[in-house]
Amino acid sequence: MMTLVRLFLWDEPRERARNQEVNIAHRHAKRDSSRPTQMVSLICTLQDHRDDVNCCAFSATLLATCSADKTLRIYNTQDFSEVSYSPLSGHGYGVHCCCFSACGQYLASCSTDGSTVVWSTDTGEIEAVLEHPGRSPVRVCAFSPDSSHLVSGASDGTLGLWDFPTKTLHRMGAVNDTTMVACSFTPCGQMFVTGSTYGDLRLWDLDMNQLHAEKNTHDLGVTCCCFGPKILSGSGVVQFRLASCGQDSTLKIWIVSRSNTGSCKMQLLHTLTGQSAPVLSCAFSADGQLLVSGSVDKTVTVYDASQGALLYTLNQHERYVTACAFSPSKPLIATGSMDKTVNIWSVEDGRSGHECKSLPVETARFSSEGRKLPGHSRLLVSDWSEEDVGAWLCDEGLEALVETFKANNIDGAELISMTKETLASELNIESVGLRSKVLRKVEELKAGCVCTGVPDEFLCPITRELMKDPVIAADGYSYEREAIESWIATKNRSSPMTNLPLQTTLLTPNRTLKMAIGRWRTSQ
Repeated sequence: MMTLVRLFLWDEPRERARNQEVNIAHRHAKRDSSRPTQMVSLICTLQDHRDDVNCCAFSATLLATCSADKTLRIYNTQDFSEVSYSPLSGHGYGVHCCCFSACGQYLASCSTDGSTVVWSTDTGEIEAVLEHPGRSPVRVCAFSPDSSHLVSGASDGTLGLWDFPTKTLHRMGAVNDTTMVACSFTPCGQMFVTGSTYGDLRLWDLDMNQLHAEKNTHDLGVTCCCFGPKILSGSGVVQFRLASCGQDSTLKIWIVSRSNTGSCKMQLLHTLTGQSAPVLSCAFSADGQLLVSGSVDKTVTVYDASQGALLYTLNQHERYVTACAFSPSKPLIATGSMDKTVNIWSVEDGRSGHECKSLPVETARFSSEGRKLPGHSRLLVSDWSEEDVGAWLCDEGLEALVETFKANNIDGAELISMTKETLASELNIESVGLRSKVLRKVEELKAGCVCTGVPDEFLCPITRELMKDPVIAADGYSYEREAIESWIATKNRSSPMTNLPLQTTLLTPNRTLKMAIGRWRTSQ
């Protein structure tokens, strides 16, 4: 075991010499120094996503997760059972970020498809689709604490600040030659910070005026940032704690100050180096006393946020840890990973002293893995016959629709391209609930087939589906022809993989890859 090193030392003469803003922060840290350490244990693992988990978010009663598999999954935090309307399937491409409104009534999600979708958490229905100006992939979104605003950041460096009650665009902003990857509102809701691949942190007001820019905060780029929940004040200065992490393998805690004259500045309080590879995500606990982070080194670290001291290193993920979140109402942490799982951790008060621990634990696993994959054959869904589709309907409790589907000659290819309009106008299914159930089951089927076994190089990077007509674009990557043609037509000729301009729109058939896919399909 490694002894916990207290990184924060109180030196009164030196503190008097330091500036006023950091004194305020340190007085609050000293006040919390007697707080007992925490104990963290893994209580369950959720295994429903079929691709990388990109983000986790809690409301008071729900957990939302989103993935490159184009879906969001919603769980009840009482027992982590999936709610009836989950998964949510409204995005055309991978979902990068999700967040709840303060009251928990709404969930926002953003995607490579260039949109931010607002969902009702009561019904799972789409309340609004906010199209980002320029239609660039939207990488991050965040609500203000009072849910009056929603900010979205895109791959082309643009920001959209939305008036949430009216779902209209309030202001636009931009930082040239970068990608927005992080944003967070101050707890007062009057300012927000953004982080980018350029490595800077920028502070904005609600009129999209840039109040402060802190350059080169993380070498090679910022990956995440979040404000702590507390507002510190004294002598005409209001302060907030901000955590940021980046490609430089560090997690940093800053003091963000705003004086009564309106001037702003940032000062570094702690640099935390408990992880050995790029740190991809970070989050404060609801009381601001703990800070969690996830890393490319597959670990989750938990720190005392006041002291900057490492409390625990958790080693339960098998690939990069891309997401982490604290529950606002329960002592819980959620962490998501490129291993397609979400781990749920319990945080309890402990009095074992200041030791940094690695926890080996046993896990309860909740997943759809155990379900029998429908189809009654090893064919891909797109190759199913009408009889295979009928058998699948029976397996899913939709026997009443077998004759309708058969009369309309619905085979596997038709099934996976099913839409609400098809079900209503062509198949004459009048029940809204039944139409929603069919579409939900189809999305689960498509996600289940993305796999469990398909080599990643056979999947289109845009759709994450098995390619039928692979082509090579100017960026050197292979895509499904229809997907990249649609992308080029709507995304200003940027590369889906690098976000750099495509020098040409010429697409070259990748015959070698097509033959390899054909051989693989035959072997299945």
